[in-house]
Amino acid sequence: MKVLLFVPLLFLALSFGAAAEAPGGVLVLYTSQPEQDAAKTTAAFKAVYPEVTVQVFRSGTVEVMGKLSAEFAAGQPTADVLLIADAVSMESLKKDSRLLAYPRANVKGFPAGSYDTDRTYFGSKLITSGIAFHTSAPVKPTSWQDLVRPELKGQVTLPSPLYSGAAAIQLSTLAARGDLGWKFFQALRANDAAPVQGNGAVLKAVSSGEKTYGVLVDYMAFNAKAKGSPIDFVFPKEGVTAVTEPVAILKTTKNPEAARAFVDFILSDEGQKLALAMGYIPAKAGVGSPAWLPPGTRINLMPIDTAAVLKTGADDKQKFSDLFAN
Repeated sequence: MKVLLFVPLLFLALSFGAAAEAPGGVLVLYTSQPEQDAAKTTAAFKAVYPEVTVQVFRSGTVEVMGKLSAEFAAGQPTADVLLIADAVSMESLKKDSRLLAYPRANVKGFPAGSYDTDRTYFGSKLITSGIAFHTSAPVKPTSWQDLVRPELKGQVTLPSPLYSGAAAIQLSTLAARGDLGWKFFQALRANDAAPVQGNGAVLKAVSSGEKTYGVLVDYMAFNAKAKGSPIDFVFPKEGVTAVTEPVAILKTTKNPEAARAFVDFILSDEGQKLALAMGYIPAKAGVGSPAWLPPGTRINLMPIDTAAVLKTGADDKQKFSDLFAN
């Protein structure tokens, strides 16, 4: 059972100082957060900055990016701040000069790679993808290479990068590595690994025993295990990729003061504790770990070249599609 940490909203407000000094006006947030998370985020922010009226558009990252693209084309961008799933989407906006740099953002305690070096976007949490396996599995994996062992033939499933943003980032990152590369995905195909539409389908297949092994986001596996599902999870020794749910300010913001305040809140200890209370791994070191993460767990994050992933992503997905075509 997931244990949520309660962060009192009054404490948040007091910790940021007098509300009278806070910005006001309307702040338009575009986010791909789950609806419940988005509501908690805006409520906590407004507890700190009660003079700011937050208007939210919430949908999946693909739809958020599509709405932004249409607005840019019409010359009428509406959003002030973005809080979306992955850094590659942010990198695309940065490449098109759509993001406003925030050089004074406080990134102390945040690992290198969790935020843009030019400080146009900033990761808020770490959602990693590793290996889930049924508790009856004859092989307890420790490495990505374990998934291509002959005795695991036909027992592996993974989210398709054609549907999952996290899987797309993982594909391009692993494909670019010398120790894994396309030969790893070719070996998965030869071993009859089965792509499915998303992480939910992977969880269902492994939990039910339909498949013994699956590539899955961390919290889904651990939360299922806590609820009694016969599933376990490992962070492979080569490392794992992560989506960071970054926050950014659009250059066209009509309320830059409130937009910077929103970024400050997300990066603050209080904002990071809110992410923790939602059941995620905070991006900032030292804030704490979610209840589902085993004590003493060390996570080796693979460096992700977001600019390279943006450049190769479409070709990588097409190559994956061709490789796994029936």
